[in-house]
Amino acid sequence: MTQLETAMAILMKTFDTYAGAEGQKDSLNKAECKNLLEKELPGLLKTSLSYEVDKLLKGLDFNGDSEVDFSEFVVLVAALTCACHDRCPKK
Repeated sequence: MTQLETAMAILMKTFDTYAGAEGQKDSLNKAECKNLLEKELPGLLKTSLSYEVDKLLKGLDFNGDSEVDFSEFVVLVAALTCACHDRCPKK
């Protein structure tokens, strides 16, 4: 697989690992989202994680079901990737 295909597969596997641990297998509830963020992005979310998860869930929950589905998760990852990329020095 190419690097991009590998990245996509890892993204899908990561979501599937955390989704459904406590509820529906195709979405992340608040606890699952918090666990994913704590384990997979510890350097990005160091302080007041509970408040940040609430804020993230509200911002990502486009359909209003109080959970984050895969499409909403991809938006989160893309937004964080863009934010990190913007911090990198331009060549």
